[in-house]
Amino acid sequence: MRLLGLDPGLRHTGWGVIEVDGVHLRYLADGAVDSDGRLDLARRLVQLHDGLAAVLAAWRPDEAAVEETFVNKNPTSTLKLGLARGVVLLVPALAGLPVAEYPANLIKKSVVGAGHAAKEQVQMMVRRLLPGCLMATADAADALAVAICHAHHAATRERWAAGIPA
Repeated sequence: MRLLGLDPGLRHTGWGVIEVDGVHLRYLADGAVDSDGRLDLARRLVQLHDGLAAVLAAWRPDEAAVEETFVNKNPTSTLKLGLARGVVLLVPALAGLPVAEYPANLIKKSVVGAGHAAKEQVQMMVRRLLPGCLMATADAADALAVAICHAHHAATRERWAAGIPA
């Protein structure tokens, strides 16, 4: 199964693609879709949409997973991030993919074993779990962590659905 992990952001939305075969994870690609801060908000959202649609067309994932948004102290920033996150959820859904959502602490716990792990710890474990991964940006590294988290949780859900103890 091919999974797409997404780390939403208005300036930079990270993405990472992995393949899952049983308990084996294989790195395929990662990157970021950027929007031009000089443009109005609507055009920036279109840039995110078009960039993510291109990623879906190139890598043809079976499922997608998105990091849930945490609330900022700045309401304007939170609102803009929420708009970007809406596009990030919409693009794979429009392509007919199931889209899962995970909170940041669960992603960190799934990858590192601790829900409050530092970014450096997450990146080190992503490198260990996905040998050869490029992690083009910190956002891409976070997106790969989302994909790893989804791989672990999707496998557990499948086992439960089949009546097999996890």
